[in-house]
Amino acid sequence: MELQIGIILAIMVVAYAVAKWKKLSVELSMLVSAVVGGVAGAFIKTPPVNTLARHLIEGSFTYLDVILVFTTATIFMAIVSESGGVNYVVRATIKYFYNLRIIALILLMFIILIPGALTGAGSVSLLVVGAPTALALGYLGIPKKKVAAILFIVAGLSAAAPPVNIWAMILCAGTAIPYVGFELPLGIPVLLLGIFTMLTLGWKKEGTMDKQKALEDMPEVPEKMTWWRVLLPFLVFFGLVIAYRIWPFDMPILGLPLQFVIAALVALLVSPKKINILVLSRDTVKRLLPLLATIAVVGSLQQIMTATGVRGLLSFTVISIPLLLLYISLIFIIPISEGVLTYGAAAILGIPLIWYFDSIGLHATVVIAGLTLLWPLGDGLPPTALIGRLSVMVSDYKDSYWSFLKSTWLPWIVITMVGILMVIYSAKLSFLVRWSM
Repeated sequence: MELQIGIILAIMVVAYAVAKWKKLSVELSMLVSAVVGGVAGAFIKTPPVNTLARHLIEGSFTYLDVILVFTTATIFMAIVSESGGVNYVVRATIKYFYNLRIIALILLMFIILIPGALTGAGSVSLLVVGAPTALALGYLGIPKKKVAAILFIVAGLSAAAPPVNIWAMILCAGTAIPYVGFELPLGIPVLLLGIFTMLTLGWKKEGTMDKQKALEDMPEVPEKMTWWRVLLPFLVFFGLVIAYRIWPFDMPILGLPLQFVIAALVALLVSPKKINILVLSRDTVKRLLPLLATIAVVGSLQQIMTATGVRGLLSFTVISIPLLLLYISLIFIIPISEGVLTYGAAAILGIPLIWYFDSIGLHATVVIAGLTLLWPLGDGLPPTALIGRLSVMVSDYKDSYWSFLKSTWLPWIVITMVGILMVIYSAKLSFLVRWSM
């Protein structure tokens, strides 16, 4: 039986490789792999061929909650951006902290972190705040290669930051672990690593800086835009998140999608300019379709792998590897799997890893937090390199892509070390989960 399942796995890998060779997108390549794997499994009655379509359709709804969170959060951030809130904050940072570079760098870090933290996608951070932030970093005397490196690392960290971490959501859904208690295990490392990245890559400045020229080149904001218009939607969102924890028996649990919808309505009401919400929502969802399709296909692929026994074979392979070798291999396997499969890596490789680490006494929530610091690094690796390519684009960096990627070596190594150490010492860090709940 193991030989038959191994053949199915090999067929799925070949199908994915051929699809990528034919230049299909990641989501279509994974769908081809799932369908071909299901057909191959049907020949050994695993699953029966008449249930293949059912598994594909059922699997596509596995992460419906993640899709809802992703969509509502991104529409919320699109409203904030369209109203002029993002440009207002970036301009204010340069205006008031231009001569205080460390403070300006840390504030710009938060500006990059927030969209990704709320949506679960570093690409959204770059699409929403990437261009004005890159401009601000350039006027602080940071060369374009390092600007691109900062955007890549911090946008990746934003995707791992709470409250929305899609890798963690996929892992929790696949291992029956509640998606709670991630605030401190993810929040503290992300903030410390983000500050480290900003200071190491942005410490040295080049050339002369002109504050007035910087403000003139930045996008204009509506005259009626004020701080309270920017902050109120976020205060409403975080207030709803915190409220049911303070009053657990009096406040209903609304769920993240509804909380984002309420915050989006507030942002729409306080916007100083009129926003066509239907057009904005349509355009936002259109940009999100590739990522939404990836999440849906990941569910189908996971279901087929479970039905054919491939998922079980991978789990057995994981627990067969010597522990020390497994820790070392994570340094390479996790980023590379993200570069090839994007979010699919969490379902295919991550779930067996969590089962194994949990079985040997490690704390699953902290292990998940540690692993999700490593996956964003893979978003700079081919063939997908989604965040990497966007970072180069919004920073207007024209030289070699690999020279940009090499400039991230120090934050890359430190993030990797932190992620691996969180996995190894997860049991001792379990107090972070208790303090979060």
